[in-house]
Amino acid sequence: MPRKSRIDAPGALHHIIARGIERRKIFRSKADYGDFSKRLGQIVKETHTCCMAWALVANHFHLLLRTGQTPISTVMQRLLTGYAVSFNRRHQRRGHLFQNRFKSILCQEDAYLLELVRYIHLNPLRAKLVSDIKALDQYRYAGHSVILGKYSNDWQDTKAVLELFGNTVSKARQGYRTFVQKGIGQGRRHDLIGGGLVRSSGGWLAVKAMRKAKIFQMADERILGDTDFVEAVLTASQERLERKYALAARGVSLDDVAEKAAELIKIESSELWLPGKERKRVQARSLLCYWATTELGVSMAELSRRLQQSKAAVSLSVKRGEKLTKKNHFSLNK
Repeated sequence: MPRKSRIDAPGALHHIIARGIERRKIFRSKADYGDFSKRLGQIVKETHTCCMAWALVANHFHLLLRTGQTPISTVMQRLLTGYAVSFNRRHQRRGHLFQNRFKSILCQEDAYLLELVRYIHLNPLRAKLVSDIKALDQYRYAGHSVILGKYSNDWQDTKAVLELFGNTVSKARQGYRTFVQKGIGQGRRHDLIGGGLVRSSGGWLAVKAMRKAKIFQMADERILGDTDFVEAVLTASQERLERKYALAARGVSLDDVAEKAAELIKIESSELWLPGKERKRVQARSLLCYWATTELGVSMAELSRRLQQSKAAVSLSVKRGEKLTKKNHFSLNK
């Protein structure tokens, strides 16, 4: 059966899981953990991706990320490829480091945010890398210790988590830690990472109860949420695909989008492709990047090559293009 495409959109919350090939170690030393953590921080900052939770163990890792304008697949490609090259060089090995492609589950934030933060941050304890909650508090390679203030970084969104537990930092940290500690006995949560129906319904007990009541739920293994959320996500995803293929069917190309962007900003389309930070050129380039990624499905890597800019610069252009489109009510189809 062909695998389904990833579902993503700006603001979407993703639980990411990636494992070593044949479940081998992807972190062998402190240098490995440090390298991965540094790369993760740099990439989420450059792509304006929000990191809510993270945990690294010997043979896999978990991330909880909210997408910015850069697609989650682009963020993860940069992270996994860069780390794999560095790891292989450091350990004098060749070949693939990660098992297949990473697993990405789009999550319903209101219902699952805290459960996912807790589940991810308890991962080092479940993996027996630490012995108890006190040791977990000091574990450097997970977001739990950062939320508690034991370590610090400038790329993890601790505020969004802490504000759900109290009005002051000290009370919020205490409330958060108590919440995490209560989850220790839950063990592995298949309803958070397992099959779509189980996940979307809140576990097997909920599934059985609904079956008895003859209640049927929409499910998708790529999504964690209730039936309304699953349906809304799939509908929006389908609309984006239909819009993309409708444009392709009409023969709309990247150059056509560039022509439209240049026309709206009132410059020659040839100017758009030239380097430089002249105001109108930047605006036209921003519209191009925004429409190319959202309407045509063009990757940031391709835009980076065409514009001869870094992916980080393209990501910023996409964000500017969205603001410009909304402010001026611009449309690709008018």
